[in-house]
Amino acid sequence: MTATPPSLPLPTLCLVTDRRQTGDRPLGEIVALALRGGVNMVQLREKDLPSGELMEMALTLRSLTKGRALLLINDRVDVAVASGADGVQLGEEAMTVCAARKAGPGLLISRSVHHVEGAAQAQRDGADLLVAGTIFQSGSHPGARPGGVELLEQLRAEVNLPYVAIGGITERNAPRAIAAGAAGVAVIGAIARSDDPQRAARGLATSIADVARSTGR
Repeated sequence: MTATPPSLPLPTLCLVTDRRQTGDRPLGEIVALALRGGVNMVQLREKDLPSGELMEMALTLRSLTKGRALLLINDRVDVAVASGADGVQLGEEAMTVCAARKAGPGLLISRSVHHVEGAAQAQRDGADLLVAGTIFQSGSHPGARPGGVELLEQLRAEVNLPYVAIGGITERNAPRAIAAGAAGVAVIGAIARSDDPQRAARGLATSIADVARSTGR
């Protein structure tokens, strides 16, 4: 019997971790506050950590998110499986969706995409979710040319998978992403650098929920 990936919470508010943006505050503290504010998906993305430390962090975040939010691990299917995470986020240069599916049956498999062609390929490969960006100018990827909401609108016309917008997302512009067809948004600094991560998450959650409600999604 084939395991079924977990359902995506809608609208999705994903916190992508970056411990270098939390100041002197522990990453777990930021995640806990963000969850209270309405984050319903967390992506552990700490590429420079040794495997042991990454696993320890994954287990910490699993304990925080269990029953409250989905937990995705960036690229590392082995860590996702061993930590009991819900899914894996694959970069464009990561292993194939097919390989990830074999290694982690039942995982939600998300693929990062930057253009329509990549999204169409991810759909053909059997991905469950797309993370599309960079949408707006982003401090995390200062050299990347933003695709704007036009990219999201193109995805709505060309693919049938849910997609989450990433890159320069703020409480102010997040509703534009939802209006363009995104199932949700993913943020780093908008929460991680905030003096009040819980309030920042609540503002984002409210802003996208209002638009999703008004558009019947």
